[in-house]
Amino acid sequence: MRALLNATCAALLLSAGTAATAQAGLRVERVVMLMRHGVRPPTKAPPMPEGTAAEAWPSWPVKPGYLTPHGAEALRRLAASDRAALVRDRVLPAKGCGTVRVVADSDQRTIATAEVWTAALLPGCKPVIAHRPQDVADPLFAPIGERAVAFDPAVARAAVLADAGGGGIAGEDRRLQPVMRRLDAILCGSAKTGCGVTGEPSGLAPAKSDSRPKLSGALDSASTVAQILLLQYADGKAMREVGWGRASAADIAAASELHAVEFRLLARPLYVAARNLSGLGPLMREAVVDARPGAPALTMISGHDTNVASLAGLLDLHWRVPGLAADDPAPGGAIMVDRLVDRQGRRYVRAVYRAQTLEQIRMLGTARPYRHVMPIAGCTARGVRGLCTLAAFDALMAKRLSLD
Repeated sequence: MRALLNATCAALLLSAGTAATAQAGLRVERVVMLMRHGVRPPTKAPPMPEGTAAEAWPSWPVKPGYLTPHGAEALRRLAASDRAALVRDRVLPAKGCGTVRVVADSDQRTIATAEVWTAALLPGCKPVIAHRPQDVADPLFAPIGERAVAFDPAVARAAVLADAGGGGIAGEDRRLQPVMRRLDAILCGSAKTGCGVTGEPSGLAPAKSDSRPKLSGALDSASTVAQILLLQYADGKAMREVGWGRASAADIAAASELHAVEFRLLARPLYVAARNLSGLGPLMREAVVDARPGAPALTMISGHDTNVASLAGLLDLHWRVPGLAADDPAPGGAIMVDRLVDRQGRRYVRAVYRAQTLEQIRMLGTARPYRHVMPIAGCTARGVRGLCTLAAFDALMAKRLSLD
């Protein structure tokens, strides 16, 4: 009987639903979330070197890298759903503004994402959004590039190659050849030569002390093209403009694996993840464990897919949003770290991935977003794999973020 009760409790705790959490004797008392910005165009124009595509790239309504109007509307609908869930959980009050902290990177898309999402989440409230002036680099979000953390590129390279497995980067190239050849067909159309992404072998670019590891060759180019096509689709463009009318939703979902593999190789290895999160990691850790009366019940950090992937690598978190490959960070998607409390006042921590599906972003859907409870490696509180006590989570974050 005890085993049955424990199994039932575990099943409830692994649900992201409010009712299930309450039934397990817990309630959510605090949420700390790291969120990717909403839909944007490519960050430069043209987005790829000349000759990669046989035809001109589709136009966008905003500057390179800026949040699009469609992306902003998708965020408003996402925020409405987030608000409903947070009010149900009593993290936010039904009326009033609650205690909320918002931090954003200094790119236009991350600042605008924080502004749009917060305005829809907290109508009538104007919480301060902490960020540097637009386009002034922030070491909180990019500590490696800003030389705010000691970083050994040779050690990073070794970590990437170790995580790549026995086949290495070349093995990934071989495995993903069918997907990359399909990208070639989308990029080239009737042209047969002089375009596409598969012309160069894949590898690791030369290591730099002020830069995260980077791929080179086919995998690097293919990952970028895959993300461009995904953003075209997510922005609601007519299908004749998505991959020049040659890409389907199935193509985009398959190509999403290229983007996910790039992050698995380059952002998730622990040596890289800990250093990439040397600014945001301590901020999130403190926001979760802060015992001060009046500490923010909700902390939202508006960042990038790289930040999200590194946090996932740090805690070994996994998800799969419908329409995307496993572990590919969705536009507007977030890792939410929930602090839970039981009737005796004992506190626990779980991780949830929350995102709109790709179709919800494209069609501006209003259905509840995808929510998936992700086990945190190394924790088994209450007999539940992946549920941490608050103390265990604090210790785990301290250990994983250690730069020794």
